[in-house]
Amino acid sequence: MSLLSWPDHCHSPRLSLPPVSTEDLLAGLNQAQLEAVTTDGSPVAVMAGAGSGKTRVLTRRIAWRIVENETDPNRVLALTFTRKAAGELRSRLRSLGMRDAVAAGTFHGTALLQLRQRWAERNTTPPALIDSRIRFVARLLPRSQRVRPGDVMTEIDWARARLVAPEHYGTSAPEAGRTPPLPPEAMAEIMVRYQQEKQRRRVVDFDDLLMLAIRDLRSDPGYAEAIRWRYRHLYVDEFQDVNPLQYELLTQWRGDNGDLFVVGDPNQAIYGWNGADPNLLSRFVRREPAATVVELTDNYRSTPQVLALAATMARSGPMEAHRGDGPTPTITPYADDEAEAAGVAQRVREAYAVAGTWSDQAVLVRTNAQLLVLEQALRDAGAPTRMRGGSGPLATPEVRAELKRLSGLEVNLLLGVSQLRERLGQGDQGNDGQGNDDQGNDDQGNDGAGPVDDLSVADIERRANLAAFLRLVQDYLGADANPTGPGLAAWVKTLEAGDVAAGVDAVELATFHAAKGLEWPVVHVAGLEEGFVPIAYASTGGQLAEEKRLLYVALTRAEDELHLSWAAVRTFGTKKVKRQASAHLTPLAAVISRLGVGPRQRVDWRAQIARSRQQLELAEQPDDRPTARRRPAAPARNNEQEVLYQALLAWRQRRARAADVPPHVVFSDQTLRAIAGDRPASTARLAAMPGMRPAKLQRYSEELLLLVANQGDS
Repeated sequence: MSLLSWPDHCHSPRLSLPPVSTEDLLAGLNQAQLEAVTTDGSPVAVMAGAGSGKTRVLTRRIAWRIVENETDPNRVLALTFTRKAAGELRSRLRSLGMRDAVAAGTFHGTALLQLRQRWAERNTTPPALIDSRIRFVARLLPRSQRVRPGDVMTEIDWARARLVAPEHYGTSAPEAGRTPPLPPEAMAEIMVRYQQEKQRRRVVDFDDLLMLAIRDLRSDPGYAEAIRWRYRHLYVDEFQDVNPLQYELLTQWRGDNGDLFVVGDPNQAIYGWNGADPNLLSRFVRREPAATVVELTDNYRSTPQVLALAATMARSGPMEAHRGDGPTPTITPYADDEAEAAGVAQRVREAYAVAGTWSDQAVLVRTNAQLLVLEQALRDAGAPTRMRGGSGPLATPEVRAELKRLSGLEVNLLLGVSQLRERLGQGDQGNDGQGNDDQGNDDQGNDGAGPVDDLSVADIERRANLAAFLRLVQDYLGADANPTGPGLAAWVKTLEAGDVAAGVDAVELATFHAAKGLEWPVVHVAGLEEGFVPIAYASTGGQLAEEKRLLYVALTRAEDELHLSWAAVRTFGTKKVKRQASAHLTPLAAVISRLGVGPRQRVDWRAQIARSRQQLELAEQPDDRPTARRRPAAPARNNEQEVLYQALLAWRQRRARAADVPPHVVFSDQTLRAIAGDRPASTARLAAMPGMRPAKLQRYSEELLLLVANQGDS
């Protein structure tokens, strides 16, 4: 069957749609969203900030053009990066009446469908897909080289994503700040041999699917014309994550066609390490002088306080908040990482006491290795946890392999642990817990186990995960009077069993990368130290800029509350290493100071840490957070409003004392001011008050409505 006779899913755009009007599709859009959906321009680039409704704009653009008869739904191709995201696009389009006429998929999935059709037309036997690229590459490596095949494969993937030919790898990799697992000349040779061996065995990997699709389009003008006729209307979501290889395929699909609509956020470009090129979006107009650019700067997710902090990490100005005021974000220094974990757990419990749900909260960190100590503290505090996507150091191959090795040691477990310490460069020596000048700043920011100049990024992360695991092993050795390998395995299994399944009410634990695209009412961002934020191996301007964007992503996950923290001492394996606050905390603290009350002051980290240490010594004071400053109350409109406001303050104080939480956790001053001014007489009216989340409405509505009805009498 020819591509020219590719079967349509329906005969007419109109017949594929249930009754849906233009008015319905445009309802509720702000001015910028309306422009993005209805513009006649082409191509179109939508710069969509966090929480600005980018997916809404993308799907309504597709639906609006179909309803207006400007687009045949069977000629639309919407591209994204994961099957889950593609499924979400299809689901939203179906809810707008598009049924399944619109094609939505990933770059790789669409390329594979194209190739299968091509092979079928030519009666060609398709090549097989490599089942294990790691094993495939391992056979190509010289035995004299002690290198992990996975690291070599990662570097091959990066070079191909960036369209870096083997002969140019030696110059391109250093410019990009790469640390190759092999000398550049050896890497280039492996890249050539990898491609040759695949051709000899007639097998392909996923990137080959893109390359083969590009090859076919370039080499056969008639075939390319048929494909471009099939996909005349192109849409790309998350365009900031496109890499040069994907962009080249998009260019071939597009040809001379100007009908291209892309959506993305330059401030959320965080995959440069994996080959993505954020310049493809930020410099879109340079390549497309006729492009229409629409900026979505209205945020519907976060409070003005959260957005004020996030703006310090963004290249563009602050987004306009469409939420009411919320609590001022906090920055809390802790004496060490265990104190930080306990402090975060305490805050989580405080928020839970008010909201009544765990899943409204997330704890975010930069690396997987940081998650274990936080997970333990939360479980000790009785908070159920879930690792986003099964992440965390216990799920990594290096920790699994080490656990398997130690589990087989019935008698010599201590010797096995000692060997792990030595491999990490930590030996068996003790320490005074104070660090030293050589390690005090933890310049390397990894596992505290020596220099990383000769290590790849993957090696650094592996060592950090093993160091986190070693710390867990030390806990087991201290807890079991007769430690054995099988005993360790059983103990670790009990820890893993505590990680609840998806859909169960639990606090989410995730890295900054894993949190992208998600949101929670309350977000705790922990471990904001030099070496983590920015990560130690970020050295080039591009890498440091990406680290800043990564923190922006973490901050903008918060809807209502945002709590930041760091530790002055952190344990890596068995070593205690002095830490410094991330340089990014300085501008963040300045913003918080402006949001608070009183003269602007410099943050005295040493004084705060000293107070933290003193409080840690007092069992009756487990919470070492500095007292939050309260915003000055606005003048009352009249005496009656002021009487009600004061009664609400007194009610909040009683509620906070009963739940053992700060008053602002119950409701902010701004929410109480709104209630006093509006005097709601119904649950529906109360629900419209700023900061009135469903859980709070359900818990407090009866008391609040009674208080209002009694004219402030408690």
